Parts: sequence; C-alpha cells; structure tokens
Amino acid sequence: MKNHPTTDQEQMKRGEFLRSLGMSSAALMAFYCMGTSLTSCSKSSDPTPTTPTTGTTTGTGLTGNADASKGAINFTLDLTDANYSKLKTVGAFVKVGSVLVANAKGSKYVTIQRICTHQQLDLVSYRLASDDFYCDGHGSVFATNGSVVVAPGGPSQAAMTLYKSALSTDGNTLTVTA
Repeated sequence: MKNHPTTDQEQMKRGEFLRSLGMSSAALMAFYCMGTSLTSCSKSSDPTPTTPTTGTTTGTGLTGNADASKGAINFTLDLTDANYSKLKTVGAFVKVGSVLVANAKGSKYVTIQRICTHQQLDLVSYRLASDDFYCDGHGSVFATNGSVVVAPGGPSQAAMTLYKSALSTDGNTLTVTA
C-alpha cells in the first residue's frame, strides 16, 4: 500500500528536498520556479499536497467503524445518501474504509476486504459479468465467498476476508460487521 503524507506526518518542503540533494542555490531556484505556472515563485509557501483519491467514499451516510486498523468492522451505510445510493443497482460497488461493498448478482450484498492478498494492492473491483472480485494489479480473482479462484501469488495466496452484511427491511440501510 502506498504511503501518502497526512497531517500527522512531517512533510518536507520542495526547497528542503532539493537542498538535501546538494543542489546549488542557482539550480535550486531554477527547479523551484519550474512547474506548470510561475506561481511557485510567489510569496506564498509550498502548496499543501493532496492525497490521491482511491474511490473510497467517506462523509455522510456512514456510521460506525469501517477501518480494520481501528478495531472490528461494524458500520451502517445509508443507501438513500448520494454517496451510497448507487449500491441499490446490481453490479455497483463502493470502497468504504477497509471494505469493498458490492451489490452482487442475485441482489445480494457482498462485503469483502478491499486490499488484494497477493501484493496488498488497492485495485480490487467487483465484476458483475463473472460475479467475482478481480485485482487489476496482477490478475488475482476471488469468488464472492472470498476464496481464491486465480492466484498469481501461488497456491499459498490467502483468501479475502469476508464480512457479514444485512439489508434493512425497507432496503435503505446496509449493516456490515466482522
């Protein structure tokens, strides 16, 4: 998994990085001013890096813990919320914290870990046509019960963690638990 800077981690400014490479002052200034515009040479400080999005939906519509590193998975999704309403469509999926939630064939919800067990890549998606989970990184394929179907990592590749899911009687909330 890639490690992106967060507010909890110290970030090195561009000038500090270039100085650490032993660049001269002239070379440092030339590199500092390069970019898609000359706004880098303005009086403002370096821009705050943005964390790339990974398809994870956060914000409204989610209550509980969806992050396995913070304890047992136990959350509820409001399927009427714009962030999760597409889950009412068979074949749709979203990534929520540590979990991939899919509306699989047969109008059943399958909730599985979102990170591939082969090389811990966050490239897993649900495929409606074959009713399975596919990792675009190296071609791992997992059944909807989490078992390994295709294992480029060899016969010892681990199955995916499967979570329990329950749809409310009105079809508007989905509860996911470990």
